[in-house]
Amino acid sequence: MSFFTKLRADPHFSRALHSSGKLLSANTISLGLSVLQGIMVARLLAPEGLGLLRVVMVYASTINSVLSFRMSELTVRYGGEYFTKGDKTKAAAVIKAASLLEALVSVLAFLAVVFSAGLAEKYFTEASGVAWMFSWYALGLLASFNLETSTGVLQVTHKIQWQGYFDLAQNIFVTALIGAAFFLHGSLAAVLNAYLFGKIILGLGIFGVAQIQLRKNLGSGWWKTPLTNLSGVKGMLGFAFSSNVSATIIKLFRESELLWVALFLPTDLVGLYSVAYTIVRFIAIPADALIPATFPEINHLAVQKDWQKLKDFLRKVTTLSFVYNLLIGLGFIIFGRWLILIYSGAKFLGAYPALAALTVGLVFNYVLFWNRPLLLSLGLPNYPVWATLIVGLLKTALAFWLIPKYGIVAAGALLSFYYVASVGAMALRGMQEIKRAETKELGIKN
Repeated sequence: MSFFTKLRADPHFSRALHSSGKLLSANTISLGLSVLQGIMVARLLAPEGLGLLRVVMVYASTINSVLSFRMSELTVRYGGEYFTKGDKTKAAAVIKAASLLEALVSVLAFLAVVFSAGLAEKYFTEASGVAWMFSWYALGLLASFNLETSTGVLQVTHKIQWQGYFDLAQNIFVTALIGAAFFLHGSLAAVLNAYLFGKIILGLGIFGVAQIQLRKNLGSGWWKTPLTNLSGVKGMLGFAFSSNVSATIIKLFRESELLWVALFLPTDLVGLYSVAYTIVRFIAIPADALIPATFPEINHLAVQKDWQKLKDFLRKVTTLSFVYNLLIGLGFIIFGRWLILIYSGAKFLGAYPALAALTVGLVFNYVLFWNRPLLLSLGLPNYPVWATLIVGLLKTALAFWLIPKYGIVAAGALLSFYYVASVGAMALRGMQEIKRAETKELGIKN
């Protein structure tokens, strides 16, 4: 039997690939629209204006992540387990609790951005009178009050393709608004409004379709389920807390990269780095479709303790991701300057060294994209916290020395180091835990 025949014959791999394929088809169109948006925004705002726009957007998402409990992961981990066991009452209680907590966090995140907008203007920008932008864009956090929980619901009900559909819808809308601003020589505020309205469409749209799936799978009165039906509350709280800490660490040391650059360098260099970071992030498109599709399969096999099938599943998805990520990465290294020239124009060619440095880490990260979901499914939510914290602290300490001295190329190299060290450690720990569980079970049987 050939390798590709084996892939098709594996029901878990086929289901994950089928779900991710639906999501990827919509994401591919969204990718094209995102590229078009980026081209227009970069040419309209130039490096300094683009840098300010990205700082405003990243600041709101960073505050949200610091407070977030990653309800999508809790929904998949516990709600998915109860779905697998056919316990609809407990599944409903988990999802209700996740929804209420996420809504509370969204309100707190919005208020945090509003009250800290003045500080954000002072430390992350070189402009005055822009604090209102931080507060205004934070309205998107309120529209996304149930986005994480709803995404988890779509994952466990195998309807994750709807995320791609709404992402496509909001991208079409945002592209139209940015196109109008571009041809009418609009302002930075007009572009910011376009992205804000896109977040509103995505947040409310996914919430709506998730509610339909919940009524279909759990009944129309699922939300009336008392929270007293929750069991293992201590474990869930520990999971949520560790997910919050892990999400905070990841956001502070990885996804808030532009804020660190803004802290050390002028806004125009932030604009250059944002172009490099945006282009390289396109590597994430296939993985972003695979991650929500593979997490439920990994969790399902871990719950069943079918270690051999789990290892086989991971081997298959890793082989697939290695092939396409390597090809994409080589393409970015070889054609990077040309991509920057097309994407944002000659003013941004200075972004190439950072792009090349970032490519190495992003490719490594998305080859082993399953590292954290595996540890969560194996009941090891704390390991990602320590791995990312230790590597992140080292990266930050080096940033104070290297970024002011070597600029955006140092920022790119440090982020790549973070990916390689943290992801490598987490993937290795997950495989070691599977081997340990196999050995334990074998000893019990003998």
